[in-house]
Amino acid sequence: MRNPLSDKVLKMKPSGIRKFFDIVSEMPDAISLGVGEPDFDTPWNVREEGIYSLEKGRTFYTSNAGLMELRRAICDYTDRRFHIAYDPRKEVLITVGGSEGIDAAFRAMLNPGDEVIIPEPCYVSYVPCVELAGGVPVTIPLKNENQFRLTREELEAAITGKTKLLVLPFPNNPTGAIMEREDLEAIAEVIIKNDIYVLSDEIYAELTYNSGHVSIASLPGMRDRTIVINGFSKAFAMTGWRLGYAMGPAMIIEQMTKVHQYAIMCAPTTSQYAAVTAMKDCDRDVERMREAYDQRRRYLLSEFKEMGLPCFEPYGAFYMFPCIKEFGMTSEEFATGLLKAKKVAVVPGDAFGACGEGFLRISYAYSLDELKLAIGRIKEYIQELRQIHK
Repeated sequence: MRNPLSDKVLKMKPSGIRKFFDIVSEMPDAISLGVGEPDFDTPWNVREEGIYSLEKGRTFYTSNAGLMELRRAICDYTDRRFHIAYDPRKEVLITVGGSEGIDAAFRAMLNPGDEVIIPEPCYVSYVPCVELAGGVPVTIPLKNENQFRLTREELEAAITGKTKLLVLPFPNNPTGAIMEREDLEAIAEVIIKNDIYVLSDEIYAELTYNSGHVSIASLPGMRDRTIVINGFSKAFAMTGWRLGYAMGPAMIIEQMTKVHQYAIMCAPTTSQYAAVTAMKDCDRDVERMREAYDQRRRYLLSEFKEMGLPCFEPYGAFYMFPCIKEFGMTSEEFATGLLKAKKVAVVPGDAFGACGEGFLRISYAYSLDELKLAIGRIKEYIQELRQIHK
């Protein structure tokens, strides 16, 4: 029989995150610190609105771009929180999670051979989605000594005549790195000078700890060069509701809506009604969750320091990215050994790009009790490794 499968898809590697998650799901007494999913319940008023929408029989399709009420609420929220104004009629698209927005943007913008610059370590979907859209990923390995921030010099060195788009993945998964205003201003100058566009993935925008998030779209000259991707999964603890959104220039959003129209039709109606409440009435819930994450963040930093495991301080998202190079093991060897010996699952750093080798991603979207139990086991494992290496 003829091979029914796409060569492009066959060459694609499965997600390194899911591998360890699948193993730990079948291992009794195991603790997983590998999944980036909030351990909080969705705020009650959001759930209540979802229930009410079902009781009222609101189970029909919405418009392809999403409920106008939700698009207006998103624009009000974005203006209030990040000082960027968008037209809800033409510049907002409601998607099935932020991930669909990323995919739709690449498919709407890229021609075969267009280059997309992707700083790594980063979220696992960018490279495969660029390839599926016919683009060419060009990765920039970010450096620990720069706090995993993208520098002007690194960006300039990666740009060629084929460069069309820069992915800006901050606050960053897996490192927790952020870009402050002065960092973004330097990047914006390069973007404008070279006439390229930005896909700014801001799904963790509400989860920054020492300073508020700054969107590159808010800088002079950048609004019409930027597609902002955001969603409800992380800040509002709504992972299973599968809802995100994209904001950007009308000409790009129009083409993204076309892709969405044929692939998806519309995002879940119940989720959209519930998300209106999230946009309008959940600032205090988000603040409460952010405070809890910050407490866990500071606890893990203290514990890593005590056990002598190098880890720069993350200022965003809910991940730690400690360095384990001292043990002379690959990230996968360390993570596999930890899982087998102590039943703690973490994600090898190289799942997020080759430059993540020698690091681990540890999520602190878990309760303090779980984190304390897991840290105790990690300490034991590290002590045992250090005894072996003496």
